[in-house]
Amino acid sequence: MEYVTRIVIIGGGPGGYEAALVAAQLGAEVTVVDCDGLGGASVLTDCVPSKTLIATAEVMTTFDSSYEELGIIVADDTPPLEQAAKVVGVDLGKVNRRVKRLALAQSHDITASVTRAGARVLRGRGRLNGMQALDGSRQVVVTAADGTEETLTADAVLLATGGHPRELPDAQPDGERILNWTQVYDLRELPEELIVVGSGVTGAEFAGAYQALGSKVTLVSSRDRVLPGEDPDAAAVLEDVFRRRGMNVMARSRAQSAKRVGDRVEVTLADGRVITGSHCLMAVGAIPNSAGLGLEEAGVKVRESGHIWTDRVSRTSAPGVYAAGDVTGVFALASVAAMQGRIAMYHFLGDTVAPLNLKTVSSNVFTDPEIATVGYSQADVDGGKIDARVVKLPLLRNPRAKMQGIRDGFVKILCRPGTEIVVGGVVVAPRASELIHPISIAVDNNLTVEQIANAFTVYPSLSGSIAEVARQLHTRKTGGDA
Repeated sequence: MEYVTRIVIIGGGPGGYEAALVAAQLGAEVTVVDCDGLGGASVLTDCVPSKTLIATAEVMTTFDSSYEELGIIVADDTPPLEQAAKVVGVDLGKVNRRVKRLALAQSHDITASVTRAGARVLRGRGRLNGMQALDGSRQVVVTAADGTEETLTADAVLLATGGHPRELPDAQPDGERILNWTQVYDLRELPEELIVVGSGVTGAEFAGAYQALGSKVTLVSSRDRVLPGEDPDAAAVLEDVFRRRGMNVMARSRAQSAKRVGDRVEVTLADGRVITGSHCLMAVGAIPNSAGLGLEEAGVKVRESGHIWTDRVSRTSAPGVYAAGDVTGVFALASVAAMQGRIAMYHFLGDTVAPLNLKTVSSNVFTDPEIATVGYSQADVDGGKIDARVVKLPLLRNPRAKMQGIRDGFVKILCRPGTEIVVGGVVVAPRASELIHPISIAVDNNLTVEQIANAFTVYPSLSGSIAEVARQLHTRKTGGDA
């Protein structure tokens, strides 16, 4: 009888379900242990829901910011003596019902794909049970919702348990007025005055979305600018857009506490100032779901932050135990989690595998405009980490951008001085998540700016700016901003 390799995956997010698909296709016996539904936070409470909400906000922004310039006339029969009515509005209850419906549908589709591939899905919470056995196997104990337990034996275990919203001790969410990002989809009415605490990716995305939907938004940032981890030129463009659209951006303002006072929320800052709103969204980071997994007993090394240590092929410090996704703290991106999970299975099951290369990862901030990045950054150049030439071209010069009424954004490409190989890029534009792909291909395949410049682009198109930047980099003897 032929022996079948047994794989147990704890967590059904992108890292878990993508690993399950790969392992099943390679002939392993796969069990996915999950307590919330396949897709994990990415599908149920994070990426899919937030981007669905943002899709509605995007339509509102596009309409609100460009319909007059494009010559669109909106009829308004409001009597002249009365205050002008808002012509376009949002039914947030309906928007959120759609958000939840699409998230569940995506989760069901993933479950169907995983089971169709031959994997077993087991509802419950899993934990490692002790050290590796003499035969190299591991035990995983699964506790169901009713308290019953089942013990699984595995040749390899993948931990893909994700993370959960970080909470401040004096700003505990109540799910009604003080919210974390998993609770906003229960709102039935649009917040009149929303305070967003945290100016990272999550905070900026929600702040921009609710501003577009019609809320009066205050964004509280403890840093000098919004999106402190992103390209500084891109962050400056977004902050300017936020302020121009009426958002109150409070820089260098650390929130100390948030409390509910009747139907209002009071947020106290570290310097003693108090700001009020109808609702408050806490977006102050995430904590890895590494507790209760039996890591110490199993010999799995955990960092001070609570993240599980892994190498570039997703191995932990314990033989036969791999980890993927947000619980590792490598990159909080669904695409990276999925790649880590796939790499883990390729490695353990003996298939061809390339170690994780973070310098080819493309990412996107789904604000309006979007901010997409890949490869080495401006900070890497400024900090001396890499020697590169940089050219930035504003979208204002692009003919298609002019036609569409796009005023904000740019394309930036980084290349090596001698070889002219593309090593990074930034796109700030509507649908930047789509426009970054040719630069990602260039970075991943070590293409030169000459190769990018010589490829045909459609005229007129926003992607024409990518080719134009490449041409400027190819012809310039020294770097600099365009």
